[in-house]
Formats: sequence, structure tokens, C-alpha cells
Amino acid sequence: MRFICGLFTPHLDLERELAEFLGTEAALTFSSAWAANEATIPALCDPGTWILSDELNHASIVDAIRLSRPTRKVVYPHADVDALEAELAQAPADARRLVISDGVFSMEGDLAPLPALVAACRRHDAILVLDDSHGTGVLGPAGRGTAEHFGLAHEVDVTVSTLGKALGGAAGGFVAASQAVCEMLEQRARPQLFSNALAPSVACSARAALGILRAEPERVARIHRGVARLRERILEQGLKPLGGDSGIVPVLVGDTALAIAASASMLESGVFATGFGYPVVPEGTARVRLQVSAAHEEEQLDRAAAAIGRAVSALTAADAER
Repeated sequence: MRFICGLFTPHLDLERELAEFLGTEAALTFSSAWAANEATIPALCDPGTWILSDELNHASIVDAIRLSRPTRKVVYPHADVDALEAELAQAPADARRLVISDGVFSMEGDLAPLPALVAACRRHDAILVLDDSHGTGVLGPAGRGTAEHFGLAHEVDVTVSTLGKALGGAAGGFVAASQAVCEMLEQRARPQLFSNALAPSVACSARAALGILRAEPERVARIHRGVARLRERILEQGLKPLGGDSGIVPVLVGDTALAIAASASMLESGVFATGFGYPVVPEGTARVRLQVSAAHEEEQLDRAAAAIGRAVSALTAADAER
């Protein structure tokens, strides 16, 4: 456990550099972003708290809200800030209000309407918690995430993110917020008090990844050039990926079995892309999700588009013959 014998210099160095990178007073690491959400959301709740959550938020947020047992839980329609504001307006004057949203929605690839969310939270004296696991290292000129992408780098109250994607790919998560919030989490967050700290080796590797990102921000632009090329090539295959500004490119195929079979077929062609169906996404909206990194070459992106085109075409034709 971190507070007994699990806190070492690599943790402190990484937390200091994460706070500097995101422009917050402090940061606190966890064993995973899931643990960070389950630590942060219940700890921010008091007996009179209202929690308002986007309906497409990640499962870790859903579970964290269940653990929080707020006075009132509101799940507002995806990205519908008008509906959110209508609910915020009903909260008692003395209620603590937590608005929680993904920065990038992992199954859709779209972004939270952050400017409108920030404005709504300021009008209603609400705390904005943003899970930016798919935005950190991918969005914004320097890769600081969704808030930087919208020019709102200092307007998010609490940012939760991961070390397991753009920042190393191994494991780990963190919270970036005020000094007061991070100190409170050290004292009240159960995953911080009763579970293991982030492995020091992972803290070191994440710090190295963060150093590369800070030294080579052009990697972020490379991701978006790759996304644009992949989308163009997928359209040439007669498929229509969902829109979005992130590194996630989902291609809807409708049927879960088709999505899983297409993923398997693509893997046989040397392309790894995961098929998702119910219950991860609603029934009838199964998809194959492709993700672009700065390391992908143009030839690889072209091959990925061709592979999904062949897989969906062949599987659809075979299904029609049955």
C-alpha cells in the first residue's frame, strides 16, 4: 500500500511532471485509470451531492458513481448540455454538484462539448470532472488533451487520465487537480489507502514517455495526419466511419457477430482492430474500432483500410447467401 511502504521517488517525480505538463497544482498516480475514477468520484461526494453523468461515459465512471451513493444521480443524454443544465437548475442551492464526462468517448471517438460543459458548470457552481484517457497525448497542439484542444487548459477542475495508452502503454492512471483535491484523495480515496501503489517501474516508463511527448510534440500532428488518411481510405472502401477529431476511428457494422468475425479476418491479414458488440455498445450498433498512433506508416494505414473493406464485404456477401 502506498501510504505504508509503496511511495518512492519515481512516483513523486512523475506526479510533479504530470502536474507541470497539464498546468495543475498537483497530480496523484494510481494503479490504473479505473482505480483513479473509483478513488476520485466517491471521495468528492458528500451526503448532499448531485452527480450528473453523460450516458456514454466509461464503465469505470458508471461503477464509481454506484459506489458514491449520491443524493441524486442524473444520466443526461449524450453531449446534451441543455438537458444537463435543466437538471443542474433543479439542484438545491446547498448541494454539491459534480458533472462528469469523458473527454473522448472511447466507443464513438467523438469529443465532449467541453466549452459548453465548462460554461454550464460555471453558471451552476458545479465541479467538472473529465476523464481524458483517450485525449491525453492525442489532442491539443502539445498533446495535453481535450481541454487544450478547445483552448480550455485551465478550466477543468479535475482531470482523470491513464498512463496505459499514449503515455507508455503499460498500466497506471492519475488525477491532476488542485493541491487540496490531491491531498484529500491521499487521505480519503480507498484505492489509494487500501491497494498497491503504481509499480515504480511503470512510473519510470511513464515518465520517459511523457518526456518524449514534451520533447517531440510533432508526434501529435502525425497522429491526426494518419487519422485523416485512414478515414479517407476507409471511405474509398465504401464504409462510413463515425466522425470525430480523436485518434479513434470506429466503423459501424451493426451485427455483433459480423464485428467479431471482421476483427478476426483482419487479424489474419496482419491488422489488429477490435470488434465490439453488446453489451459494450447498444444492440444493433456493433463496430470495429481502429486506433491510430504516431508510429503508423502510410502503408500500414492503407493496409488496415483495405483489410476492413475486404472483411466486411466478404462476410456480408456470405451472410446474404445463407
